[in-house]
Amino acid sequence: MTLRADLALISEWIKADSRILDLGCGDGTLLRHLRDTMNVSGYGIEIEHTDIVKCIESDVNVIQTDLDEGINDYFDADSFDYVVMTQAIQAIKRPEKLLDEILRVSSDAIITFPNMGHWSSRLQLGLGGHMPVTKSLPHSWYNTPNIHLCTLKDFEDLCIELGIRIIKRRVVDSQHRHRWLSKIFPSLFGEIAIYHITKK
Repeated sequence: MTLRADLALISEWIKADSRILDLGCGDGTLLRHLRDTMNVSGYGIEIEHTDIVKCIESDVNVIQTDLDEGINDYFDADSFDYVVMTQAIQAIKRPEKLLDEILRVSSDAIITFPNMGHWSSRLQLGLGGHMPVTKSLPHSWYNTPNIHLCTLKDFEDLCIELGIRIIKRRVVDSQHRHRWLSKIFPSLFGEIAIYHITKK
């Protein structure tokens, strides 16, 4: 199985034999890959019925629920080694509340999101006068699932406010490649941010 580039990057940050909770797990591809290659166990949380069916067909443990309802009712504190949430935090009504719950059920989390501070977004807002549409933000303003778009600085400021420590950060383009410009000017040239965070 060929993993999507961002999921391959995330896999590098996860230790073998660990327990994972994947929020917005989709069809369970990441959990299936980690189970088959690294002896990782865990659960996915997903809301879409078709993805739930695919998870079940792949023998991936999955719970169907809306992340806006939180995860505290499902899991005890420190139930997992990692919580993963890819490209979903910007679609959550109360991201700060969910981050708090994530770091209750696990000491470590890996969060990814599109960077609203990318130069193309700034250009469309500043010169075009309209909400940006890019490869990492493909929806128009009226049909987007994204309700809390943020920049790298916004996310890092929230981490400070919530007492969260950033262990690692990787900033990549829309194909999840780590380019030299995004290394030098991550806020301006990074389209997608990948953070490994923990409690302080």
